[in-house]
Amino acid sequence: MFGDYDSFAENSFLAQVDDLEQQYMQVPQLRKHASDLTIKDLCSGSIKHNKLSITTVGNFTELKVDEHTKNQSRHKDVFIEPEPDLLYDVPSSQVLYFENLQNSSNDLGDQSTKEKDWNSFSHKIGNEELPQNSTEHHQQIDDPCSKVGTSSEENRRKSLKEHLKSAMTGNAKAQTPVFSRTKQLKETLLSEEINVAKKAIESSSDDLGPFYSLPTKVRDLYVQFKGIEKLYEWQHTCLTLNSVQERKNLIYSLPTSGGKTLVAEILMLQELLCRRRDVLMILPYVAIVQEKISGLSSFGIELGFFVEEYAGSKGKFPPIKRRGKKSLYIATIEKGNSLVNSLIETGRISSLGLVVVDELHMIGEGSRGAILEMTLAKVLYTSKTTQIIGMSATLTNVEDLQKFLQAEYYTSQFRPVELKEYLKINDAIYEVDSKAENGMTFSRLLNCQYSDTLKKMDPDHLVALATEVIPNHSCLVFCPTKKNCENVAEMICRFLSKQYLKHREKEKHEVIKNLKNISSGNLCPILKRTIPFGVAYHHSGLTSDERKLLEEAYSTGVLCLFTCTSTLAAGVNLPARRVILRAPYVAKEFLKRNQYKQMIGRAGRAGIDSIGESILILQEKDKQQVLELISRPLENCYSHLVQEFTKGIQTLFLSLIGLKIATNLDDIYHFMCGTFFGVQQKILLQEKSLWDITIESLRYLTEKGLLQKDTIDKPKEEIQYSFHITKLGRASFKGTIDLAYCNILYRDLKKGLEGLVLESLLHLIYLTTPYDMASCCDPDWMIYFRQFSQLSPAEQNVAALLGVSENFIGKKASGQPIKKKVDKDIVNRLYLSFVLYTLLKETNIWSVSEKFNMPRGYIQSLLTGAASFSSCVLHFCEELEEFWVYRALLVELTKKLTYCVKAELIPLMEVTGVLEGRAKQLYNAGYKSLTHLANANPEVLIRTIDHLSRHQAKQMVSSAKMLLHEKAEALQEEVEELLRLPSDFPSIAASSEKA
Repeated sequence: MFGDYDSFAENSFLAQVDDLEQQYMQVPQLRKHASDLTIKDLCSGSIKHNKLSITTVGNFTELKVDEHTKNQSRHKDVFIEPEPDLLYDVPSSQVLYFENLQNSSNDLGDQSTKEKDWNSFSHKIGNEELPQNSTEHHQQIDDPCSKVGTSSEENRRKSLKEHLKSAMTGNAKAQTPVFSRTKQLKETLLSEEINVAKKAIESSSDDLGPFYSLPTKVRDLYVQFKGIEKLYEWQHTCLTLNSVQERKNLIYSLPTSGGKTLVAEILMLQELLCRRRDVLMILPYVAIVQEKISGLSSFGIELGFFVEEYAGSKGKFPPIKRRGKKSLYIATIEKGNSLVNSLIETGRISSLGLVVVDELHMIGEGSRGAILEMTLAKVLYTSKTTQIIGMSATLTNVEDLQKFLQAEYYTSQFRPVELKEYLKINDAIYEVDSKAENGMTFSRLLNCQYSDTLKKMDPDHLVALATEVIPNHSCLVFCPTKKNCENVAEMICRFLSKQYLKHREKEKHEVIKNLKNISSGNLCPILKRTIPFGVAYHHSGLTSDERKLLEEAYSTGVLCLFTCTSTLAAGVNLPARRVILRAPYVAKEFLKRNQYKQMIGRAGRAGIDSIGESILILQEKDKQQVLELISRPLENCYSHLVQEFTKGIQTLFLSLIGLKIATNLDDIYHFMCGTFFGVQQKILLQEKSLWDITIESLRYLTEKGLLQKDTIDKPKEEIQYSFHITKLGRASFKGTIDLAYCNILYRDLKKGLEGLVLESLLHLIYLTTPYDMASCCDPDWMIYFRQFSQLSPAEQNVAALLGVSENFIGKKASGQPIKKKVDKDIVNRLYLSFVLYTLLKETNIWSVSEKFNMPRGYIQSLLTGAASFSSCVLHFCEELEEFWVYRALLVELTKKLTYCVKAELIPLMEVTGVLEGRAKQLYNAGYKSLTHLANANPEVLIRTIDHLSRHQAKQMVSSAKMLLHEKAEALQEEVEELLRLPSDFPSIAASSEKA
């Protein structure tokens, strides 16, 4: 608990002090002689022959006696020099002991002139932290002047151990980092600036301080970390809006790459630093969450706040309540909902000062939109002091959203790089022109010399369009399907000139080498052929490691062309000089206006390109639809709260009653009227009223055993019903289990208790395999049979418990038909369990992908989904005592599923953005722990780790430091909690009763 000073045993720090005392007592005569020589000077108040020198070392001020005094004593052995390590390393809070010692000396009689000088000196240095050796010298000079007998001195020394015990206990309650003097002064200056900024924000003055009410250091950090020296005009206008300064809710909309995120970041920093409240930022995808955490961790380190990840299986519920520093929670939509529930349940929702939602238009997209809507509705209903900021590039029917969020609206058409839209029909290219009669004007004919072979292979002239910009500029080609991405990438490379091989040749070979390293020597044959030309495909079939590495190579210009699916448009930020849409389709569905805007929004790179271009390739048959597409307004945003029953309105009602936000019919209906659905009910409801839907949903939850109905008699003889949540209902909402599966999960866990097989992980893995992924699974029966036959007897017992045997696959080995039918969902889920089980044993996605004939990206998605669901099942079991046996087992399983690597790599995998491949590189280079990485020099990392940019190295180090700070803070809070006197301590309780 006390670091190096945690022992009160004989070999402890105190024992060493005792040894010093013994040495000191062995020379009383010499000490007396030295005292006689100096007493006259000291008592006369003159210290001209006994000068004190002060030396500052870090946070410590060292007090030294001038050599002239030592020479006067004529006895070199009078001063017993303490061991330097023993005294210099004393924690700064041990000053408490010295202060107590000084106070106790005030009771020893008349004070000498020397003591007055000491007090004056102590007052002068204020709160400086003194090492023990300075006090030792002080005692040696002070004792003769005090004229206290030997017995008094001995008594005082006997209490030394008690004093130090007290001081060490106090040390546990004090933060004692040893900073350099320069750093301490910088932090003091920053603290003063934040106080000034806080006053500026609280006042109604128009003076916004040095940087939008933030310290100048924030502006300097944006220059240092992001190269942003000046804000765009629209950003300045938005930040100085009256509504923003008055902390009203705000929605703002600008085209992609307009700089929306920077405004949100400045508002978040104002809340964290000046108003001293926590902030929640909700982002749509895990990859974007991790990218944002990497980018903001360095700000957290420099400015003194925590950046916490809530995505997948990561995140603490309830979040840690910090003593001093505030937290920036960065979460996916699902985790953001769980976090808000947790804060409401613990009565801490008011500590959340700001909620920022990126891609606000997603509120109208299926079950995820319903979850986002219920999250914001609960924040609005339970906390009147929490501000909500929403941003998007594709918003329509903003009035409905404004009414729901009670928000102001700001919009601008600003774009840092001009975007020109083109359509390609056959050889002709047309520019999109809203003023033209049919919405487009002729621009040019595509001039390309195509051979007959090339015309057959590339009828859409993709090679010609791409080679107009690559390799000196970047290009994205959006394709309808994943397979199409791979085929187009290969086709383009087949017809590229050999000159493209020479462009940044060495760096492209490094990319290939690193891809092999992160995949245990495996490499996709398509990437092996395309990367030398600077081309790669990008879709969900790749592993996270592969995508990360390819994105890094694209961002640095090593790769110049990506063939990708539409998911890249809404994912990580990878802009291009030219964006080509291979066809106006996503899979087999015709493109929506919102999707089109998202894709073409990737064209144009601020600070790199002066212009951006998008080219949509279409056939004559699609011409009319495309013309409507480019001219029509964006699709309206509609609530999915009622359409998504089990993930929408029913889940909402369960949480409302479970959190006691609303427990009777009237209050629940009143809450529903304030939702986005409530605002749009006249548009969305045709046959039933909102009241009817509310009653139906509550009846369903009651019949399912998740709620119980109570009758309340009112004075006017009216009967009203209130509801309370059952144990199963609480477990379902705390575990965020889809209500369609909560009864099935309960039954499976209950059945598992009858014969839980722990000889291997297979049984537990089956219980944590996501139900929704199993329903979409299409097993390969031959592989299934082969895997089943390789099971051990214990593992076959698991299958037997589930009602599955080796003859369930249509026919027995003898060719006879099966005699027993098995639930298809159980079979599918068991098949996916085989995949996960094999992956945990081998930790090699490539070999598992080959064994089960599945895309490696799908296997990784399955692993991520299982880790997240395992975390949900754990929270489910924590609410039901009968499932106590699962709790410890699921904690370990969740960790295994989250990382799925060898144990030694797990500490490095905790760092945001460090995946298995990078973790192996770091481990092999000697960085084997968080501490190693947090103390690493980014410049050394760049030279040591292949294909690591300076920006990534700095972000990695910052993320590691942030994690260490969080762990240290948690330990300090644990110590403080242990040492805090309980509020129900008998003496306190007795005194309060008497009062």
